[in-house]
Amino acid sequence: MLRITDARTGEPIDAVPARRSLTRVEAHVERDDLSALRVLLVADVLARTLELGGTPVVTVADPPAELRARADALGIRRAEGDRSGAGPALHVLAPGATAVEGIRIEVAPVHGTAGPALLRMVLLAAPRRQPVDFATADLDGARETLARWRKSVATWATRPSKPVPERVRQELRAAWEDDLDVPAVLEVLRRVEHADDVPDGARFETYAYADRLLGLELTRDIGAQR
Repeated sequence: MLRITDARTGEPIDAVPARRSLTRVEAHVERDDLSALRVLLVADVLARTLELGGTPVVTVADPPAELRARADALGIRRAEGDRSGAGPALHVLAPGATAVEGIRIEVAPVHGTAGPALLRMVLLAAPRRQPVDFATADLDGARETLARWRKSVATWATRPSKPVPERVRQELRAAWEDDLDVPAVLEVLRRVEHADDVPDGARFETYAYADRLLGLELTRDIGAQR
């Protein structure tokens, strides 16, 4: 069960009262900037986390057209515009945003700029309550890691299939269910990448499974001519 920090109290709380009850994830954005884009991204990852846990989700947002286009480029799934649906609501917003009823999940601002190819990777690698400054972010490291993982996944896909090791599955779920700790998810993948006791077929399944949350298109290069 996902536990999330409610910005109203600063305390962790169950994200949903019942795992299989329909839940609204509402992203509150008004401007077209990277901070608003990060709000949409966190809402997207939150919805993916709930779905992986068996909770049906509807994501709600009404971003400006320009921001919607930028979100599309990041692989952020499109949301509905109606905020009147039934079910409990989780509100994803910037600090100081207008008060709303329900659990508040605050997202720190983003400064600077970067190309869309790296935005998702860099933003996922930082805790959501930590501001991101692209002037100091390790863009080269993010670029190298993303390219290496996609190439490795394409190679591992040619090996005999093996299931995700149960301990790895539990590590991944423990990370994303602990206050949506996506940096910890990425750290699990880094360990699996070099683990001597994980066969290549299991590495492939692990990365494909984690990418259901991350949305980094880690399987994109499968079948591509090398």
